[in-house]
Amino acid sequence: MIKLHINDTEHEVDIEPDTPLLWVIRDSFGLTGTKFGCGISQCGACTLHIDGIAVRSCTLPVSAAVGKKITTIEGLSKHGVAHPVQEAWCKIDVPQCGYCQSGQIMSAAALLARNPSPNDRDIEQAMTNLCRCGSYVRIKQAIRSLVDTKAGAV
Repeated sequence: MIKLHINDTEHEVDIEPDTPLLWVIRDSFGLTGTKFGCGISQCGACTLHIDGIAVRSCTLPVSAAVGKKITTIEGLSKHGVAHPVQEAWCKIDVPQCGYCQSGQIMSAAALLARNPSPNDRDIEQAMTNLCRCGSYVRIKQAIRSLVDTKAGAV
């Protein structure tokens, strides 16, 4: 049995330790907001947080997540209140098809948690997830809106 801490809840699963975390999250726990895209950690659709750091879960063995705090897109909002990044995504109308957006949101939330005032270069370096629809400009606008809001509140 493997014990995992997912979205503030302890879980146990009987699975091979080398199973990719993505499939454990989706298939064993039904948390399907984390998407499969490429299977080689390049596209970022499978991004989630491990101890607050954005991680691509499609190639990460579940054993590497034992004893760590895992947060999926389903766990990003708290008590029914959307995370500020999720709110910014809606306000800017970021998604087109939406498939990559949970991974994009998770990457942006991790960036802003470690650097609340990223400049454009910081954003470009952190946001390496792929979007087939090309919503990169709106993704950057949504992140900038959160930075600009914080700067205006000071």
